[in-house]
Parts: sequence; C-alpha cells; structure tokens
Amino acid sequence: MKDFYLEILHVDKNSKARYGLLHTPHGVVEVPMFMPVGTLATVKTISPEELKDMAAGVILANTYHLSIRPGEDIVAQAGGLHQFMNWSGPILTDSGGFQVFSLAENRSISEEGVAFKNHLNGDKLFFSPERAIEIEEKLGADIIMSFDECIHYPADYSYAKQSTERTLRWAQRGLDAHKRQDQALFGIVQGSSFPDLRRHCAEELVKMGFPGYAIGGTSIGEPKQVCFDMLDMTLPYLPEDKPRYLMGVGSLDYILEGVARGIDMMDCVLPTRIARHGTLMTSQGRINIRKAQYKDDFTPLDPECDCYTCRNYSRAYLRHLYVTDEAFGKRLLSIHNLRFLIRIMEGAREAIKNDCFLEYKNKILAQYGDERGF
Repeated sequence: MKDFYLEILHVDKNSKARYGLLHTPHGVVEVPMFMPVGTLATVKTISPEELKDMAAGVILANTYHLSIRPGEDIVAQAGGLHQFMNWSGPILTDSGGFQVFSLAENRSISEEGVAFKNHLNGDKLFFSPERAIEIEEKLGADIIMSFDECIHYPADYSYAKQSTERTLRWAQRGLDAHKRQDQALFGIVQGSSFPDLRRHCAEELVKMGFPGYAIGGTSIGEPKQVCFDMLDMTLPYLPEDKPRYLMGVGSLDYILEGVARGIDMMDCVLPTRIARHGTLMTSQGRINIRKAQYKDDFTPLDPECDCYTCRNYSRAYLRHLYVTDEAFGKRLLSIHNLRFLIRIMEGAREAIKNDCFLEYKNKILAQYGDERGF
C-alpha cells in the first residue's frame, strides 16, 4: 500500500518512545496517538465536527456490532464508513475478535471460526477470518484488523499455546482473503502472559508481512505489571518501521508506559464511558461532577484545558446538567475527557521530539498521584 506507511521522525534518546507520521488514504496523523472509539459508527454523543475540533486523528468502529446494525451492506451502499458517518479522517475497524472474549458465554470456537448468539435477539451468527475480512472490506476503513482469539487471563499454558497457533492460522487465512489495496490489514499478537508464545506469535506474523501489528490480550483484567511485561515480551520482535497498536488501553499509566516502550496507537472507550457517569479527567486529578461541592462552583471544569466545554461552561452548570440527566451534559463531559487525553498525547509528542519523554511521563503520573489510572 503506497498510501499507507509509518514515517518515524524522531526516537527519544532516553526511552523507546517515537514520534512520527502515519500516512493513510484519508490523511496523515501524528503518532503516538490516542484513538476515540465509535463502536456503532459514532463516538457516543459527539459529532464528527467536534472530534475534528479536538484534533482527533483515527476513529475506531466495530465490525461485529456494525454487521448486526445496520449491516455491512447498508454501509457499503452509503459509500463506506467515511461517507456513512461523515468522517473525513482515517478509520480503524476491529475484526470482532474482542467479542470472542467479551461474549464468552454466548459463543463457541472451532478451527473454522466462532459461532455467536446475537446479543440483541439471540440469532445465530458465525464469524470466520474470511467473513471478518469480507465485512471489513465492505465497511471500508483505512486500517482493518485480523480475526483473532482474545483469551481470558489467567490462561492455562496448554490452551494459550493452542489458541495462539489458531490465531496465527486465522491471520494467514485473513491475509489470503484480503483483496482491497486501499486498506491496511494488521496482524494481532496474542500469547497471553507467556514469553515464548508472545515471541513465537510476533515472529510468525512478521513473516506474513503485515503493514502493521497490534498487541492483543492485554487490559483484560490482568495486573498492570503483567500488561507491561507482555509489551516487553512482544515489542522487540516487531519491525521498527511498522505501526504498533496497543489495543484497549485508556488510562494515563497504561498509555504513557506504552509510549515509553514504543507504542504508536492506543484506543479505549474509557474516557467517554466514565464521562457519562460523571467522572472527569482534569489537570487537578479526578473530578466527580455529581458531588454537591460543585453546585455553586462557577469556575471552569479544568482551567488548563482548551476544550469547548472548559472554554464555555462552569462546573456548576455541568453538575446541573448531569443531575437533571440532560443529554447535553453527557456530551460536554465526553468532549472534555477525550480532549484531555488527546492533549496528553500532544504533550507526549513534543516531549519525544525534545528527548525528555521520561521526564514528561513521570511528571504527568506524579501530578495525578493515586488518581493516575482513573
């Protein structure tokens, strides 16, 4: 894909953090970056114009959910996800592999693929590597993911090995089925917390020649250090000139530790999910806007933030919207949390360019103290 490649411009001299430009068919974005999640072709409560205003780069959508509603054929008839959701920037679609983990009670796995029960009506669904690629090609995202098995933690070594080998076979089948030349198909490294399986999976995927690589099976309930250990097991075996995507992380400690190790891309529903429950990430630490102490607090939510919410509305007004269950309040809180993480990543990129990323990371995490994980 001549329209898709990673251009590394600088590596921090004191860590493995790297700054670069990710070139895609729908524009060039800076890395490292945090990617907002729009599962059903929308980031909940937020418009594409607002996402653009907060300098979002790549937006995620979910293959499994979109195949159920509205169906990939409807999206294809609309001209693909970009036209359907009116987003001109790059889009990434997950393959449905995470649903192999999250819908464990309603699925069964075979060599051919995964049989699901539709989580809405109980209908039978079947995803194979070829079927996932077929759906993703109709959705038309710039970056698409291989179909994999994401297993629970902790995992038995014997099952983890069996699952890793199956994920590799599925990766090759997906690669063989992939026909669109305007989409970059990423391989996903699995292997649970076992160093030999992580290395084996990474090395075999690299032999297949994917244009990018994701690290899966982390942030699924394992201890924090285990997640970081999994990164250390995996990253040395991935190409330095290809993008590296850590799936499903959205708290500051996971994000910044990932960047320090050479991760380029991260995503999570966390910032918008906690916003809808009244929890805000701010430069003063976590704020629960439901608390009565904000009833007559007419200061900005975060005086250091440049987002639309903080430029225009007070804590008192935001609390009022939240306690009266006004949809506008959830929207404003979500705008702030997303912009907060995007600003953190802007600061990280500047720190990398100035060879002071570790100082930046330590400063940010110290600033939040015990609240840093949100």
